Amino acid sequence: MRSFWLGVAAYLLPTFPIAYVWHLVAFAPAYHELAMYRNDVIVPLGLASMVIQAVAFSWAYSRVFPDRQGGVLRRGLLYGLGLAALSWSFTTLAVAAKNVMTSVPTYLMLETGFTLVQFAIVGPLIALAHRR
Repeated sequence: MRSFWLGVAAYLLPTFPIAYVWHLVAFAPAYHELAMYRNDVIVPLGLASMVIQAVAFSWAYSRVFPDRQGGVLRRGLLYGLGLAALSWSFTTLAVAAKNVMTSVPTYLMLETGFTLVQFAIVGPLIALAHRR
């Protein structure tokens, strides 16, 4: 159970600041130009979404790597790659398909970059939390 909660923290603690800085500070002008987001972002809803993701992704880790063979970094990067592909499919591709925005290519570039950075960091951290 300890590994599970450490995995939750390993996802949540880096994801919130990365997402906040990426979307609301560093690339805020680019996202604003896309004209698809609210001016008054509801941060608690984003945080609630991240908590649900943290619980699901930490729970899933021990099922994806039940025997924990190989190094922590290798497993973490593999897990991060899998999570990135899954996340990218519903946070990037599906959003681009459904939402009105001024530039789909710009949105795809921004969100793909965010997803790669996020999961390159949290994948290995979740693996580290679940090491034996």
